[in-house]
Amino acid sequence: MNPRKVLLMAGALVFALVCALFARNLVSGGPTAPASAATPSAPPVSTGPEVLVAIRTLAPGTILTPDAFRYQPWPKDLVEKAYFLRGAQNAQTLTGSVVRYPVTAGQPLTQGALVKPGDRGFLAAALGPGMRAVTVSVSAQSGVAGFVFPGDRVDLLLTQTVAGGGDGTPLRATETIVQNLRVLATDQRTDKTVDEAGKTQVTTFSNVTIEATPKITEKIAVAQALGALSLALRPIADDRMELERQIAAGEIDVPDGDMSKAEKQMLLQVAARPIESDTVTTGADVSRFQRSNVPGKASAPTISAPAPSAPAQTYRPRGTSVTIARGQAITETLVGGLN
Repeated sequence: MNPRKVLLMAGALVFALVCALFARNLVSGGPTAPASAATPSAPPVSTGPEVLVAIRTLAPGTILTPDAFRYQPWPKDLVEKAYFLRGAQNAQTLTGSVVRYPVTAGQPLTQGALVKPGDRGFLAAALGPGMRAVTVSVSAQSGVAGFVFPGDRVDLLLTQTVAGGGDGTPLRATETIVQNLRVLATDQRTDKTVDEAGKTQVTTFSNVTIEATPKITEKIAVAQALGALSLALRPIADDRMELERQIAAGEIDVPDGDMSKAEKQMLLQVAARPIESDTVTTGADVSRFQRSNVPGKASAPTISAPAPSAPAQTYRPRGTSVTIARGQAITETLVGGLN
């Protein structure tokens, strides 16, 4: 046999054995690496302390509620002394505080950006630009039985009795004088009373401090002297309905661009704007035995000067004429008259 062919056959046989061994290793998965050769796991990365951050954008004058902030891990090198750290401060004590400067979502809350109840300038920080604070006295019934809390929106109703006119019967009427007023405090409390279980406690109050424009503040002051004031709690859904009404009436210009951002901005404007109202309900709207207006006073009798006396005249009443015929003679006789 040719030696050249023998060498080629031997080389092919060796190559086939190598390929068979390589395929066997692929199918069986190959030998496992020793435990000592395993790559060591990386040490856990330190997340650093947790600081208090805002969940949503907080505008100046916002009263903090528990759903407005949360703790979040923060790089240790970026932690400032003004931040609120977990374990160092109790976050529950911040409920009811007022934001002094704007805070964006995800930004840490600082001690200088908040004003706590009882601090100097607290109420001034809670007021919006150009707004005033006015206190209204209410009872348990007129104050929605204590279910009004700081940050809620209410309508203000005036109930009065108008003295009657001619018959002296008074007119009983109730009117909504202002709508969409923000409650700042109830009996000098700016936060919700929470029990140990975390539930809001409903307590009665006698005074409510609300936010209003200077003109509406004057209107409320006069209304307190006219009659009794009552509060009507507004739902949050009314803000969108009021926005649609103002857009339809042309009171708000809809900007161009991203409608979601524009709508959110307009909702914030509507939610922060008190509305003067002129709706009136009288006694006749409730009961048919009441009146709808004040009756006018009876006019005094007119006294005129006596006319000059005329000379006396004697009147002779005219009786009934009866015709009597006696043959050819015909006479007329008055019956019941004077001759």
